[in-house]
Amino acid sequence: MAPVIEGFEYERVRVAPEVSLNVAVGGSGPPLVLLHGFPQTHLMWRHVAADLAADHTVICPDLRGYGDSDKPEATGPEVYSKRTMGADVVGLARALGHERFALAGHDRGALVAVRTGLDHPDVVTHLASLDVLPTLDMWEALSGVRGAVGFHLYLMAQPPGLPERMISASAEEFFGYFLDAWATEPGAIPGEVRRAYLDASAGAVDSIVADYRASAGIDVEHDAADRAAERRLRMPVTVLQQDWGAALGYDAAALWGAWASDLQHATVSSGHFMAEQDPAGVVAHLRGLLAR
Repeated sequence: MAPVIEGFEYERVRVAPEVSLNVAVGGSGPPLVLLHGFPQTHLMWRHVAADLAADHTVICPDLRGYGDSDKPEATGPEVYSKRTMGADVVGLARALGHERFALAGHDRGALVAVRTGLDHPDVVTHLASLDVLPTLDMWEALSGVRGAVGFHLYLMAQPPGLPERMISASAEEFFGYFLDAWATEPGAIPGEVRRAYLDASAGAVDSIVADYRASAGIDVEHDAADRAAERRLRMPVTVLQQDWGAALGYDAAALWGAWASDLQHATVSSGHFMAEQDPAGVVAHLRGLLAR
């Protein structure tokens, strides 16, 4: 039996004419949406969600193109743009009866969360980003040999065809590499959860690549337009991330400060998969955000 978030109810919710999302919902109280990262599913929030469900309605979807959610064909760059994926999140919340909600995202989910906050400032009440930079800043920070840490970003940015074939030929090894390389605590991702991540990712190569390809194209365009217009996140924002700045030569807090006026930025030592390696720490930061 596939692992689930214990105590949560599962359903499929239509968010676009041809797209339904798999979502786990639990708890009661003010709504909080949690968006997963790569190469994961909503299961990455299992510890955090269970804690926060004590006093919040916690909504954990699989993003479009991931997990058990629908995977529409990428007929154009907008299909997997973060703007489209953010509209999915707003549609999901509304379908569940919530016009406004707090939002937290990790990795790819954080990019969706930031775009949602920029596009829907009257809908997102609080915003948390775990271990990414905004898309435009991420690409500007990767340069020279230091950029090798993001090799997968460049691979999946290539035109359709080659990346999909290369990754599909060794999908388990490809996705498993990141689960191993980015984890700093053995056992943080149990075997049955790791298997769920690998199976879900192997079955979604085309859509995952399309998501990443969008981040090298249309998502950059959207961020650049917002930067030029001096558009900022208007809600309270909390950012948690590893100290990548020391290795890649940027000031993460300063980069985030250009996007958010009400910002709390924290450097953490719990590794990339912080919601699984240090769920109590993540919960504490999220509760602090929600109290602002």
